[in-house]
Amino acid sequence: MSPRSGGTRREWERHADVVIVGAGIAGLTAALRAHARGLKVIVVRKASHGDTATALAQGGVAVVDGSVPSDSVPQHFGDTVAAGGGLVDGHAATVILTEGAEAIWRLRARGAHFDEGPDGLLRTREGGHSERRIIHAGGDATGAEIQRALEHASRRLTVLDHHNVVAIGVAAGEVTGVSVVDTTGARGLIHAPAVVLATGGIGQLYSVTTNPGAATADGIALALRAGATVTDVEFIQFHPTMLYSPTGSGTRPLISEAVRGEGGRLVDIDGRAITDGDPRGDLAPRDVVARAIASRMREIGAAHVYLDARRIDRFAQRFPTIAMLCAREGIDPQSDLIPVAPGAHYHCGGVMTDVNGASSIPGLYAVGEAARTGLHGANRLASNSLLEAVVVGERVGEAVVSRVSRGPRSRTEAEWSEPAGPVLPRVVLQRMMSQHAGVVRDETGLSSAASTLANAAAAQGIYEDQNLHLTASAIVAAARWRRETRGSHTRLDFPYTDPECARSIPISLRDGTISLDSLEVAARV
Repeated sequence: MSPRSGGTRREWERHADVVIVGAGIAGLTAALRAHARGLKVIVVRKASHGDTATALAQGGVAVVDGSVPSDSVPQHFGDTVAAGGGLVDGHAATVILTEGAEAIWRLRARGAHFDEGPDGLLRTREGGHSERRIIHAGGDATGAEIQRALEHASRRLTVLDHHNVVAIGVAAGEVTGVSVVDTTGARGLIHAPAVVLATGGIGQLYSVTTNPGAATADGIALALRAGATVTDVEFIQFHPTMLYSPTGSGTRPLISEAVRGEGGRLVDIDGRAITDGDPRGDLAPRDVVARAIASRMREIGAAHVYLDARRIDRFAQRFPTIAMLCAREGIDPQSDLIPVAPGAHYHCGGVMTDVNGASSIPGLYAVGEAARTGLHGANRLASNSLLEAVVVGERVGEAVVSRVSRGPRSRTEAEWSEPAGPVLPRVVLQRMMSQHAGVVRDETGLSSAASTLANAAAAQGIYEDQNLHLTASAIVAAARWRRETRGSHTRLDFPYTDPECARSIPISLRDGTISLDSLEVAARV
């Protein structure tokens, strides 16, 4: 449970070289790299072990390591660009995809075990990929295995469980540390010249999501309040095949793309194919498939479509996690159609960083889903997220070492302001965002959402709800500016892609107000 805001009395203080906020694949990779280089690291997480998006990830890691003769990094690059809707940063993509093989080697050296066959690592193909380059663990339990390995490797790190970071200290234009609060309301300060935001995604903005309960947009809100720039926040990927339940809300499981990669087909109640208008079929990029499903649902007045996996041999052996999840709903994938619908899954935007995780504020870094490096552009290619998290996680760990090694900084007391502002009840916010800023959008709905957000009562509310409200305001503002359809951003009133909008929208907080600019993407491809 998130603590409520209140007074600002400090009950303890600590010192570190770097504070890592979050403990999924991105945060723990950065923490381990920095710790191995001799830095004093403190990891802060809202829950205890395992409550991360990493642990829920069924999909694998897309990586080219030379073991598939027909595949190459340039080919992976091409697939990434094709999915990214014209906003992929070419430099970021080249660096991350090129360094993927070494980063996976490091992950394996830390104890992660991936599925193997007689010829090496087993590889599957997923939506948007031209080759079988996705490696898995436990069939469809890749994230859980990575989380297990990294937590075991991190057992000697200092970790503060059940603590929220509520403010980032900034003085003389540089980061000075973080203010934290635990579930009892006890407050503390951690002084550090470097802070890494690895807080995960924003899924709790929506009524139904594949994200864990901790995905409350903390990183974006913390960065905005600290004066950093965020961008591409309007690009929210809705996974096409979330397991549907008529009574389901909150966090729901997804049905991995790998099922479609192995022959699963999307159909409606009459057995008609969903993506027959696209030559890539059910393995088109996620934005294409999610739009097709949403369109068919509107057309026939249905709350879901179906995934037909009945032709996949040994389903339970190949996809044990999915088989178990289906069984809980009374579904046998070998004989039953699986009801699916799009659900909020991944945020392609975030804190604007370079490939070393550095933000616009010296000492503030972001990594994983909290960051926007430019790899994903307007729509993430399946299984590129875990790759980005581990590659940039290593780079962030090294970048922090470089910053700390430049020597001590003069001690300057920062302004530690408690977050305050308008707050909507969470269920109201989620319903509004799902209706007006979900898979499809238009000016009428976005304008209504903007008005509702702006007119909410100010309150010293729950920290997470304040973070969600601020991030929702940024998303709605950016979505209104982007009068086109691009990647995972679909405007019913502007159904075509506009070349004049082939740019990212940097967003900052000025005097408490969301401020937008526009920025040509470096080496845009």
